[in-house]
Amino acid sequence: MIAPQQIGPYRVERLLGTGSFATVWLGHHASLGAHVAIKVLAENWSHDLRVRERFQQEARLLWRLDHDRVVRVHSLGELPDGRPYLVMTWADGGSLRDRLAGGPMPVGGGLRLLQDIAAGVGVLHDNGIVHRDLTPGNILFRSGPAGEAERVVIADLGLAKALAAASGLTARAGTPGYMAPEQDDPLSVVDTRTDVYALGCLGVRLLAARAEVPRSQLRLRAGVPVGVADVLRTATAHRPADRFRDAAGFAAALQRAASAGDRAAPSRRPSRPVLAAGLLLGAALTVTSLGADAVGGRSSASASDTTGRITVALPPGWRGDGQGWEGQRNADGRRDPALVISPAPRRWLSDEAVPGAFIGVSRGLAETGTAAAFVAGRGHDRCTADPVRTSRAAGVDWVVARHVSCQVGKPVIVEAAQVVPGVGLVYVQIAPPASSPPDFVDTLLAGIEVR
Repeated sequence: MIAPQQIGPYRVERLLGTGSFATVWLGHHASLGAHVAIKVLAENWSHDLRVRERFQQEARLLWRLDHDRVVRVHSLGELPDGRPYLVMTWADGGSLRDRLAGGPMPVGGGLRLLQDIAAGVGVLHDNGIVHRDLTPGNILFRSGPAGEAERVVIADLGLAKALAAASGLTARAGTPGYMAPEQDDPLSVVDTRTDVYALGCLGVRLLAARAEVPRSQLRLRAGVPVGVADVLRTATAHRPADRFRDAAGFAAALQRAASAGDRAAPSRRPSRPVLAAGLLLGAALTVTSLGADAVGGRSSASASDTTGRITVALPPGWRGDGQGWEGQRNADGRRDPALVISPAPRRWLSDEAVPGAFIGVSRGLAETGTAAAFVAGRGHDRCTADPVRTSRAAGVDWVVARHVSCQVGKPVIVEAAQVVPGVGLVYVQIAPPASSPPDFVDTLLAGIEVR
């Protein structure tokens, strides 16, 4: 391989790495005094339209994400011979593969790192992207600003796909040892649970006494909380339906297991209770105000999501806002229906004192498990959980879990779900007002209509 001397405005200093489809060089811009990583499509693949498109797709995905936890792309160019190249942020701290080559890292550091990796993968999932090739070589480290710790970033989205296009007739892709069983079947569904499997494999690599063992015989290194083993077994279950549904679910379970073990190293920062994934809410909803019920003191106003599939009777003084379930997509790639209702919908996530509720409907989630299993996976750290109950509201049975005395975030969080045949899984997360009556939750659930 002959090293190029110049790529665009960048002087090439050295080789950073090679892969099956591309080579990565360290480039320097003299005028800016900046170093970058330049990824160039390999010569032997330069005339393969399918590989070329995948290379360019990676550029589009990275450009769209533009997030601290994912390698950023700055520009896309073309060499004189026609090969495309990406100019990306240089991860000056190397890769996890490099670090593991020097021996195992401390248990506490391994747990924190696994949490950071899951957070990065969560960014992909929230944006409707499945990575499909999470390995130690694709986990990079970058120096943070002065006085801050280095950052973990997710790299190499060359095999990544939008969730809407990741199912059916998918070519075999991935790295042995981190590849989920369904990636061997070209007709299988490849979704966020495929990445969860790889996260479990990374956890085994970081925390197990021996990486190459059957998951049923998994033995953790001394100092790892015993509950972490169950998290890794669930993540690497053979059937996708038996795993956590996405990176956020994996991260929440890992945090609970780590917090439960006296020997585990603490997280870098306090964990905030996991609220409904991706509530990036925008366009106003249809809200109809019909006055107030003089007898019960309950408002008869209602709010509907932008699709009209969800309608909710509003508590007095509440309103609706939102345009879909960010991070949860249907078969067409569009967001599943969802909305937030609250006295201040845009503040309910960030302000602990603001009550509110998130309501979402997903056909896909109904196909992956029951309402009880979904609610069971929505635990909250630093809260006390009441026994799960069933609420009969408007002729429908809801599975309801109440989390109280929460030390961080909302003081009370209620998780509820039901599966409506032909419609999907209906998920509701409620932060009740501090002075709400005992039947507030059941009344709110009774006022939800979906179609």
